[in-house]
Amino acid sequence: MSQCTKCPLRAGCQRVVFGSGNPEAKIIFIGEAPGKKEDELGIPFVGSTGRILDKMLAEIAIKRGDVYLTNICKCRPPENRDPLPTEIQTCSTWLEKQIQIINPEIIVTLGRYALNYFLPQAKISQVHGDISEINIEKIGKMKFFPLHHPAAARINRQTRALFTQDFQKIPTILKQIKKEQ
Repeated sequence: MSQCTKCPLRAGCQRVVFGSGNPEAKIIFIGEAPGKKEDELGIPFVGSTGRILDKMLAEIAIKRGDVYLTNICKCRPPENRDPLPTEIQTCSTWLEKQIQIINPEIIVTLGRYALNYFLPQAKISQVHGDISEINIEKIGKMKFFPLHHPAAARINRQTRALFTQDFQKIPTILKQIKKEQ
């Protein structure tokens, strides 16, 4: 992954940020792309957005090291702009490989770009906090839980309340999945 040059994002970033956490995690959190701090450190979800995510994980008694964190795009878009559809498509093969290797019990998407990679027509405002099952080509059926992005929660109080409320559902969802197995 660190040698990939299939899209122009690689030329403009310091590091490829492929992911961090437990490679046997029950939960994989997927965002859109690394930001400035992530690009500097090579670790996803650091800085203010990472602190929000860490706080929410602590509130549900899950350690950051027990989950896996990644993004659809592994390289930072210039000036933190939104990733382009071609960049997402080019990088998606890496994400699919990560999901196959980790084989999580649940995929938690953070924000609309991660959501729309899996469900192109879905609106985060309508589906956030609802667990569903999706069929991912080449992978199979996976439990899917879309949330607002922590950066959106940082900016907007209403979104923060929804993000917090939805995040609190994760332990119950994990218990339900365990019962179904």
